[in-house]
Amino acid sequence: MNIFVGSLPFSIEEADLRESFEAYGAVDSVKIITDKFTGRSKGFGFVEMTNDDEAQKAIDELNGATVQGRAIVVNKSEPKPEGERRSFNNNRGGNDSRGGYGGNSRGGDNRGGGNRGGY
Repeated sequence: MNIFVGSLPFSIEEADLRESFEAYGAVDSVKIITDKFTGRSKGFGFVEMTNDDEAQKAIDELNGATVQGRAIVVNKSEPKPEGERRSFNNNRGGNDSRGGYGGNSRGGDNRGGGNRGGY
């Protein structure tokens, strides 16, 4: 079972998280999600456990537990439905609107010069 673990302290290491879950059974993998630019933890991760009964017991007992002064959130990880995933360019306006400012018209204040080009 894949388990979501949220509200993690930013200082927690994967080995510490693994140790917490190993108290309930065998842990296949642990992954704390990090920012790809800074490498800093995003405060959540995933734990994979083979035995569903052990995984459920870990969820039941660790959800709301305090880790390094923070109450963590632990629940079964559900994959997002395919339709809810966003690509990089979704929801950015349509028809050549650059950032939602009105297409090729640049400026647009009352001083003129809104559209660049000839007379």
